[in-house]
Amino acid sequence: MKDEKKAIWGWAFYDWANSAFATTVMAGFFPLFFKKFWAVNLSFQKSTFYLGTANSLSAVIIAVLAPFLGAAGDKGSMKKKMLICFAFLGIVNTFSLFAVSEGEWLPALLFYFTAYVGFAGGNLFYDSLITDVATIKKRDVVSSLGFALGYIGGGILFLTNVLMYLKPSVFGIPDSTTAVRIAFISVACWWAVFSIPLILFVKEPKSKIHISLIGSFHSGWRQLKDTFKHIKQYKQAVLFLIAYWFYIDGVYTIIKMAVDYGASMNFPSESLIKALLLVQFVAFPAALIYGWIGVRIGVKKALLVGIIAYCFITVFGFVMQEIWQFYTIAVLVGLFQGGLQALSRSFFARLIPNDKSGEFFGFYNMLGKFAAVLGPFMMGLVALFSGSNRYSILSLIILFAAGALILTRVDSDRTT
Repeated sequence: MKDEKKAIWGWAFYDWANSAFATTVMAGFFPLFFKKFWAVNLSFQKSTFYLGTANSLSAVIIAVLAPFLGAAGDKGSMKKKMLICFAFLGIVNTFSLFAVSEGEWLPALLFYFTAYVGFAGGNLFYDSLITDVATIKKRDVVSSLGFALGYIGGGILFLTNVLMYLKPSVFGIPDSTTAVRIAFISVACWWAVFSIPLILFVKEPKSKIHISLIGSFHSGWRQLKDTFKHIKQYKQAVLFLIAYWFYIDGVYTIIKMAVDYGASMNFPSESLIKALLLVQFVAFPAALIYGWIGVRIGVKKALLVGIIAYCFITVFGFVMQEIWQFYTIAVLVGLFQGGLQALSRSFFARLIPNDKSGEFFGFYNMLGKFAAVLGPFMMGLVALFSGSNRYSILSLIILFAAGALILTRVDSDRTT
């Protein structure tokens, strides 16, 4: 029992560790610093194009490789080893951003691109390890614990880095530019230190057959082809993946487009940053509470409640006029975002065979990487034809409605 608790907390703390990259680097400082420091000699249009290309290319690479990597990890009992390798890749390249000088946009993009591959690749194996650290009954709560720690951990470091950027002299830092560069080092160190509990306490069951690294990739490829061949055997998991792709596309679209939507309404940049921080700290207790609710009323019902809440959020965004309403939306997103993500992960885990968890979570992460593709396109198309950003955000209800409808047909008591 004691070892089980250590494994659960060790696993959950990896979310605390790598969420610093998602908040400080991906959502926060890299896009801002790239334009104002590394790509200072490029036009606004070129810098946007290069950054967007790097984001899309890295996501597509992980999305395409995810099922294959997951299958290889299953066959060789190498999920934990592969997680460590990808995490190391992300940590080293995040740290390296500190050394990139002004105007060196290409090295900055290369380091960021590789760091993101490490971040996303590590998450694939992190998600799949939940089947090794928690029993079916505990997975909802354990998954929620991971997301909750991720929100609070990433939020704490992001808040510290924002304060460093706004008030560098208080921290003994000469200027805000140096503060941002130090922030990249802090993320790398944070990520490395808080990955140690997972390395020490999470034990992955050994495969009965010894297999080499190269052999695991060959065997994983054969397993992946076999799964495609017999995909009908896993009808409930496939049905859930379709539902998940629809509603998580809507969730990720709101995450990615909220700041842009707020900026289009001329809300101050400082207010948008505060709203981003608000989401992090509200989501911490909310994810834990949502996990508890999932146990009480049933995970599928809890997921449907979250999807309906997002429908309300889109309507609220449609009628929003004042900055306090934007803060209200931030609170609502924080209340449901982490819970919806956490319970989706644990719900999927109960629909799949344990010995193929890496492979199936490869598909799960692949869809996650391809999410926020349809939503932004819909928003842009609706905005173009309607001439209004308000109608564009309202269009996201289509994604949530489709996801909810398909989810109602998933039978969580069956795995085939």
